[in-house]
Amino acid sequence: MKDLKGKVALITGGTKGIGYGVAEALLNQGLKVVITSRDKNAANSAAEALGTKTDSVGSVIGVQADVRQLKSQQEAVGQALSTFGQLDIVIANAGLGHFASIEDLTSEQWSDTIDTNLTGVFNSIKASVTELKKSKGYYITISSLAGANFFAGGSAYNASKFGVTGFTQAVMLDLRKYGVKVSTIMPGSVSTHFNGNTPSDEQAWKIQIEDIGELVIDLLKMNPRTLPSKIEVRPTTPPSK
Repeated sequence: MKDLKGKVALITGGTKGIGYGVAEALLNQGLKVVITSRDKNAANSAAEALGTKTDSVGSVIGVQADVRQLKSQQEAVGQALSTFGQLDIVIANAGLGHFASIEDLTSEQWSDTIDTNLTGVFNSIKASVTELKKSKGYYITISSLAGANFFAGGSAYNASKFGVTGFTQAVMLDLRKYGVKVSTIMPGSVSTHFNGNTPSDEQAWKIQIEDIGELVIDLLKMNPRTLPSKIEVRPTTPPSK
């Protein structure tokens, strides 16, 4: 996609963190953007803030949607089409984390993690694949370095992100014959509010949300003949332990 202006992107979980940073980057490139959240007010407030910040009011809307439900994702895609007339890019970003030893992890926490982080990614592509085939679009999932590196207390999160990484690579092989590109981005430490973190100046060493936004733009602008299917991203200089 050499010329991104006028393309339409749908970002799940776009009200804060990585999703918000990617939305801002896309709007600054002249795209039209749909961001989703389970919370309608959060979706609308973030869309309004993004439109003002990027001088692109009217090019971004917020939609209430739950990635855990296929019907909800289908409705979000419908909203994108009815508002902007097409769909070129889907960023499957919505995610959460429950971290505990397997002795303490509850079945509810397990289900919440898998249903959101993994089944949500499945629902996002199932709801949009027909439109992405029409537009020869791009599907990008946000996995994690936890999708390749396991750690104590991470059984649910590791399982979900290992699943996202493998799922995305298989979908890439399924869809590239239609001219649809599929990639997964696997960030390490990102300065967001994820898992109770509070971004601060002391976390300037971490990956910033605008860095992921820049990476998404680079992927979208890459020559159509070339497909980086899996990208691991780390802070350049983490603090000494």
